[in-house]
Amino acid sequence: MGSRDRSLTPMRALALALDRLSAALNNIALWGAVLAVLVMVYAAGWQVIARYLLDAPPVWTEELARRAMVWAGMLGASAAFRAGADPSLFPNMVEIRGRLGTGLALIRAAGVALFAAPVIWFSLFGPNMNMARGFLGRSLDRTAEMIPISMIWFTAAVPIAFVLIVLHMLAGLTIRLTDPEDDTPKEPS
Repeated sequence: MGSRDRSLTPMRALALALDRLSAALNNIALWGAVLAVLVMVYAAGWQVIARYLLDAPPVWTEELARRAMVWAGMLGASAAFRAGADPSLFPNMVEIRGRLGTGLALIRAAGVALFAAPVIWFSLFGPNMNMARGFLGRSLDRTAEMIPISMIWFTAAVPIAFVLIVLHMLAGLTIRLTDPEDDTPKEPS
């Protein structure tokens, strides 16, 4: 057994498994975002063709394009977070190693958790922990104006994206905290 095999502690193995799960779900989210963009382009394109060439625009195309845009944006945002392409005040922070880098990673994780937790919570629960009054519960009985489909199929994009972002954050943080190479401090550039 080499030194690499001995460094694979149970925590590191858990971190790697969590990272693999995060990567797999990110891949699904990317494909979902691409599909949503294609649906959006198709719906908007069909509306243009139907309006200007056929003089009979369908009523559902604008609504479908809007809903697809929400899915594309939310899934794309979660994928951008995983890739580190999200907006950041301190983009070089991830390169800092040692205790300072660990501290900064923990602060970033806390910020993500503070932002995502209320969104996820209120997506599920309303006043008095009533799920029927949460964001998703209220959307369950409502239908879109022009498309007779429950709004939950559209509004579910928000909590799904935030759960993915939290999962990506946890995966990145556990990878960082269990990295055996992270013992050497690197000063910020």
